[in-house]
Amino acid sequence: MKKFIPAFVLSLAVTLLSGCDTHTSPTGRSQTLLFSESDMAQMGEASFAQMKQSLPINRNPQLNAYVNCITQRIVKQAGDTRHKHWEVVLFDSPQVNAFALPGGFIGVYTGMLNLARTQDELAAVIGHEVAHVLSSHGNEQASRSEMKNFGLKAVDFALDMGEVEHRDMVMAALGLGAEVGITLPFGRDQETEADLVGLVLMAKAGFDPGAAVSLWQNMARASGSQPMEILSTHPSHGSRIEELNEQIPHVMPAYQQAREDGIRECRLR
Repeated sequence: MKKFIPAFVLSLAVTLLSGCDTHTSPTGRSQTLLFSESDMAQMGEASFAQMKQSLPINRNPQLNAYVNCITQRIVKQAGDTRHKHWEVVLFDSPQVNAFALPGGFIGVYTGMLNLARTQDELAAVIGHEVAHVLSSHGNEQASRSEMKNFGLKAVDFALDMGEVEHRDMVMAALGLGAEVGITLPFGRDQETEADLVGLVLMAKAGFDPGAAVSLWQNMARASGSQPMEILSTHPSHGSRIEELNEQIPHVMPAYQQAREDGIRECRLR
């Protein structure tokens, strides 16, 4: 006999896949964080140590001094008591990328220096990555993944108990719904938040916030076509640039104040 999905199964799916928000991000967005700060720091440290063993490290003193100068100005504005010291490594790779890990670890690929052509554009990159850590985005992603997996397993069990027909098809649809409805837009929210928090950090550190726009214009030219925004974990370049342009006037006073107070320029000699 053909059976249908019980109402309680759908209710269970919604409850478990959406989670319970108990924290607030720097921009006021609700967050679910299942892991402790110490757990995340340990994971970040282990991942960073592995990367340092597996990837070549650039030892050029001028390049390292340049990247460190920009980074230290950014993290000084973070006001983050969780990370007393941030370790910065310049990886020797043509990849256009940078990252920051929980625990205070920052990696910049030399390929990024070809795209972020000024100290201000590189500050936009590093500010964005540091903002991911300050906003606990790694914890958030790990927590959402944990809840999604738990929720899908619970629904699968309920479908099995109810002898629902076409159970595999139902589970596949629920998995796609969780990915498109939760994971992807959630990633876009994080990216937008990191853009905005990073913009504040770079402005307070005395880096021109307008460089965040020129950075993403460079990125758009370098990357070419993108997937549809609704099916991507990142906003489109156009959406990103539009949002940044709207926010820049709000952070310009902090930038102007930092310049008036006097800052040390970060230059490649």
